[in-house]
Amino acid sequence: MKIVVCIKQVPESNNVKFDPVTHNLLRSASTGRINPYDKNAIEAALRLRDTVGGSVSVLTMGPPAAEETLRDGLAMGADDAYLLSSRAFGGADTLATGYTIAQAIRKIGGVDLLVFGRQAVDADTGQVGPIVAELLDQPQVTFASKIAVLDDHTLHVTRDLDDRKQTIRLTLPAVLSVRSELNTPRYETPVNIQDSFTKPLTVWNEKDIAADPTRIGLQGSPTVVTKVFAPENAGRQNQQLTGTPAEAVDQLINILQQQNLI
Repeated sequence: MKIVVCIKQVPESNNVKFDPVTHNLLRSASTGRINPYDKNAIEAALRLRDTVGGSVSVLTMGPPAAEETLRDGLAMGADDAYLLSSRAFGGADTLATGYTIAQAIRKIGGVDLLVFGRQAVDADTGQVGPIVAELLDQPQVTFASKIAVLDDHTLHVTRDLDDRKQTIRLTLPAVLSVRSELNTPRYETPVNIQDSFTKPLTVWNEKDIAADPTRIGLQGSPTVVTKVFAPENAGRQNQQLTGTPAEAVDQLINILQQQNLI
């Protein structure tokens, strides 16, 4: 089974910077890490490979620094990696991102299963997986909480919804997005981290994947961000209560009454 896991590098902290003109996140200026949900996707792919054989590739779109995130996937046990990196990809919304990834999957060829994490923690849309499935004209299952192999071309997938569970017979090739409840991702051992630097990592730009320039980056993004800002850190006011404990309680009650809190 040939499996590709699509992962994303997300900001390491809330201290991020935005382009003042496009209002997009400046990913090259932020320290990144692998999206937590994507580790569950990698773990699911590795377990499927261990069960039925085959290969696991990790793929991401981002600046050159995103190579570090791919190395994390390789250190977990993936066989090889693909980085989609070009200035032309910058500023892409979920539709342009989905198109770019779909083009890369066509370039790789022969992919049986595409696996995504439930969503990215920086945008929380959960849209890219379904968009890729639509563009590739493949069946998809979202919110997978359990995966069972029936044969080389069929999976039984249980998906957790708000008020029920649903079991689906999924015929490959297909697209799958997984919940964090599916598994516990394995740790990256020092030996595997060292080995990750010996595994193949391919870098492609828009020409390599034969992308239509009108469907990538800002030009291919119908979403328009009109304003973005970081909330101000409002300082808290403190007031020292004096006297005996009973007197301090009376003072506190008076303050709460003045503010109509009690």
